[in-house]
Amino acid sequence: MKNIRTYNNISSKGLDKFPTSHYVVSAACDNPDAILLRSHKLHNETLPSSVLAIARAGAGVNNIPVSDYTPQGIVVFNTPGANANAVKELVLASLLLGSRGITQSMNYVDSLANEKDPHELHKKVEAGKKQYGGSELEGKTLGVVGLGAIGAKIANLALSLGMKVIGYDPKLSVEAAWQLSSNVTRASNLHSLLSRSDFITLHVPVVEATKGFINDETLAVLKDGAQLINLARGELVEESAVIAALDSGKLTRYIADFPSEALIAHSKALLFPHLGASTVEAEENCAVMGAEQLIDFLDNGNIVNSVNFPAVSMERTTGFRITFANDNVPKVLGNVLNLLADLNINVLDMVNKSRDEIAYTILDIEQQPTKDLLDKVSAVEHVFHVRSV
Repeated sequence: MKNIRTYNNISSKGLDKFPTSHYVVSAACDNPDAILLRSHKLHNETLPSSVLAIARAGAGVNNIPVSDYTPQGIVVFNTPGANANAVKELVLASLLLGSRGITQSMNYVDSLANEKDPHELHKKVEAGKKQYGGSELEGKTLGVVGLGAIGAKIANLALSLGMKVIGYDPKLSVEAAWQLSSNVTRASNLHSLLSRSDFITLHVPVVEATKGFINDETLAVLKDGAQLINLARGELVEESAVIAALDSGKLTRYIADFPSEALIAHSKALLFPHLGASTVEAEENCAVMGAEQLIDFLDNGNIVNSVNFPAVSMERTTGFRITFANDNVPKVLGNVLNLLADLNINVLDMVNKSRDEIAYTILDIEQQPTKDLLDKVSAVEHVFHVRSV
């Protein structure tokens, strides 16, 4: 039996994916083989040595100290795209809220609650609506920064609304490109997108290169009167720069999923309480994807959607499977294969992939691996994690 420790409220649709004949799922198991969580922070926790993998039911992994876990051979998964539709729909709501003055007009109507005279109420409604006229989205230009699963959906949706769409993503994958309409104009750089867009929406992860990349310098090239939507991560923007742009009128609206004291106090900021992926459907999709990734890894050694290990998959056929992770340096794979040959162990199938400083190999061999064999593979220089699957 394999043990899965859960944190947070994980959708039952995800938990039901674990076969009860092979898995025990609990929030309190002592020696988990894997962890499934949402927003629980692991930075100050010591994991049991039994942990082989962690799945985050969501896209961001800032609550997980990934760099600490990689040398231990712990594979960290996320669930990209599982919440894409939820975020797409909230971006659509953000575009409408920003262009039509909807919340402000509703607040105005609420202020008329004490008006008891129907005639006076009608007059005030008609008089007040003039300041909330707004503008239509059709014909406006949306700049999408980041064209992954979410960004591509938003770009295609905006085109269907009659908007012009400019996209920027220096790391656009082939898979994402297939999802993207050919009518999306590709910007060669961020400044080009910002200078031409009426609305900008951010859909990139927080890494060193993107922390605070929306700042005084980038905001200076904005098209005057643009609106910025950030449902990705608060750390992508320098808050003081955004507030200065709102004050100067360079930005007419900042719509974000990450409230702060300064932003809440600003009349031109529209803020959500981190609603981006908080739909029932998104939470179910993330839980299901996270569970399926853990099962495939624990049962087969396959890695899909890891943030720290390469994507590696191989179908199970015959034989017995071992996997190992190593520093991505020359000769390691050859040394392991030579070891197996010296022990007269035949390799039936194999796949090896690398990502940055990490390499990972799946080997199907003809005979059942013994503890002695696994220890010998572990002893090969630069190998840091081995297991029998």
